[in-house]
Amino acid sequence: MTYIAVTALSHVGLVREHNEDSLVIGPWTLCGTVTQNPQTLVFPFGRPLVVAVADGLGGQPAGEVASELVVRQLSSLGPSLDCAEAVGDALDLCNDAVYAATDGRPDLTAMGTTVAGTLVLAESLLAFNVGDSKVFHAGRDGLRQVSVDDSPPPAPGHRTTSAVTQVLGGSRGHTAITPHIGTFTPAEGDRYLVCSDGLTDPVPDEAIEELLRLHDDGRAAFELWKAAIDAGGPDNITLALVRIGS
Repeated sequence: MTYIAVTALSHVGLVREHNEDSLVIGPWTLCGTVTQNPQTLVFPFGRPLVVAVADGLGGQPAGEVASELVVRQLSSLGPSLDCAEAVGDALDLCNDAVYAATDGRPDLTAMGTTVAGTLVLAESLLAFNVGDSKVFHAGRDGLRQVSVDDSPPPAPGHRTTSAVTQVLGGSRGHTAITPHIGTFTPAEGDRYLVCSDGLTDPVPDEAIEELLRLHDDGRAAFELWKAAIDAGGPDNITLALVRIGS
């Protein structure tokens, strides 16, 4: 294994007026904007690489501010992260940063964001999340969610829910978080999909699995985005495909 290819895009969707999602890939961040085409970045394997999506909390103010704060913090901390404990500490700092930004700013009160991502290390890959943004492993055995949704069970007859039980920020008083962090062994050809619920709410897991079986990198990212748009594009769509190559 000699490199990590990361393909990403972010789009407002068809219903929202603006994009509250943000994205970090190593030193590169994309905040509250739209990519015209999927972008692929290649990094050497062995150095810490953070890839994460933050989805600003809808129905509350300044979701795009909260999500940008988080990805910029992760971009800054990324090169120093080397274990699950360090990732947990980094997410605590992100949570603190979101609350600190609201001091003296009533227009930002209770802003919040989810976060989900991967940290690729030389000997391991960590998947982490707070909230309902997701991380999937796409391997030879199919698609498997490796993040843990912070959301209540969907109502009868529904596949998804928009409610979340834990985010970074999101309340008037500082609330501690309990991040979900899993450790995996990276293997050549492994792919991990990191995405906001603008993809997974309208597009079932089975459809995502089929598209990833047929396509890779830029084409896969485009087809996933198109599937969300074809399903009505009800929310911002942000995704990153992490592929371990040699």
